Amino acid sequence: MKKIFICITCGKYTLKNEHCGKNTKTAHPPHFNPNDAYGKYRRKMKGIE
Repeated sequence: MKKIFICITCGKYTLKNEHCGKNTKTAHPPHFNPNDAYGKYRRKMKGIE
């Protein structure tokens, strides 16, 4: 099974690790875990908490 990636620069979806000459990032969200040990720090960095 292949993962779907999204290009950081143009926003197009692809199956490759590179698009537009730059790296892509995964289009899937991270798995949710209610016992997330580092969620507090991640929200603090985003300014949510």
